[in-house]
Amino acid sequence: MPDQRLSVKTAVDGVLAGARADLERLVRIPSIWADPAHSEDTHASARTVAELARGAGAATVRIVEVAGGAPAVVAQWPAPEGQPTILLYAHHDVQPTGGDEHWTTPPFEPTERDGRLYGRGAADDKAGVLTHIAALRAYAGRPPIGVTLFIEGEEESGSPTLPALLRAHHDLLAADVVVIADAANPAVDVPALTTSLRGLVDCVVEVAMLEHPVHSGMAGGAAGDALTALCRLLASLHDEHGDVAVPGLVRGERTAAGVGDDGAEAEFRANNGLLDGVELIGCGSIPERIWCHPAAAILGIDAPRVADAPNVLVPRARALVSLRIAPGDDPAAAQHALTEHLQAHVPWGAQLTVVPRTGGGPFSLEAIGDPYDAARRAFAEAYGNDVREIGMGGSIPFVAEFARTFPGAAVLVTGVGDPASHWHGIDESLHLGMFARGVLAEALLLAELARG
Repeated sequence: MPDQRLSVKTAVDGVLAGARADLERLVRIPSIWADPAHSEDTHASARTVAELARGAGAATVRIVEVAGGAPAVVAQWPAPEGQPTILLYAHHDVQPTGGDEHWTTPPFEPTERDGRLYGRGAADDKAGVLTHIAALRAYAGRPPIGVTLFIEGEEESGSPTLPALLRAHHDLLAADVVVIADAANPAVDVPALTTSLRGLVDCVVEVAMLEHPVHSGMAGGAAGDALTALCRLLASLHDEHGDVAVPGLVRGERTAAGVGDDGAEAEFRANNGLLDGVELIGCGSIPERIWCHPAAAILGIDAPRVADAPNVLVPRARALVSLRIAPGDDPAAAQHALTEHLQAHVPWGAQLTVVPRTGGGPFSLEAIGDPYDAARRAFAEAYGNDVREIGMGGSIPFVAEFARTFPGAAVLVTGVGDPASHWHGIDESLHLGMFARGVLAEALLLAELARG
């Protein structure tokens, strides 16, 4: 095995430059599936991924989609006789930029600064796509086990058509082990297996108070306005400590082993850009709050802009409410609990409309068994540090959906993000040294899983 590891490392070193170039090529495509204006960009991104898979020696490559869904790529490298098959997952769609003008450099023009590659999708999750492609290139397109590459196109929109996609291509996607390269590590040189994920439900909440705008001086004080009513309603989602106040939601305890607070508040504040004097919300340790407790956030409000606002009472206002749910909760039950809470707290008899949107289940596992042991060996070798088991506050709908569809497969949630990657935020970036370690770890994992 030492000679084999050296051979794999040499091969990985030889493919990194090309993988970096192809990652930059992919980042330049603004594949924001959530924005209809970027539908063709997302299709172009899928075609590029398919081209990269062919170049990495795939025997078959397909772009698949179901009605209303984004294009996904499925490519296959058949298993040698007696060898298992691994499914490698990532997604090629990305989040909106949050305003190009806020970025230090243009979000779709990949730029290196201080050993990091900046650009939307550079970390989440086009780095995952190229981690898989580079690992396969290291074997010159002939991996020692069977490989199915599945690159989704709508993860950042909540994967609404993923269940239908998995049903339509069940046999094509069946595997013994699945690696989801869409998570983060505690540090650039410390690898992690993510063993729990929160789920997600969200909804659009609209409050109506008036048939039309009315003069705020003539009616104000007797008639209320919808924007104030909406603000009061949204404020009811949290208690005085900042914990979610919606009854009926699961609230768990920390289950991932090996991770403590590590004096985490200062690091957490720095990594997330909290302003001086701003308090943390919620109760419990920081890992508990992020991994095991529900979290509610208001992602957007439709209301008059301050610069354009007339002196009238606003008749209608609406908001997008996001609710992360803890492992062990059920998305349908959580959506019902959220709706009931909003209905119970709408003020002043205002008319309320709640329209559910996307939903994804939470997930947790015990990382026990041969595939997990193989991953620990491979990742420790590549990173020079032992693997830590962590939770993640974010959601990957594919994980729970795949586990339901293929209950016998071992699921390994990995990735090449780190606390400074700023996923979904301004100046998202990838640490290039960690990207190299991630490619080596995956290439070594393929060797570890090969049956002698």
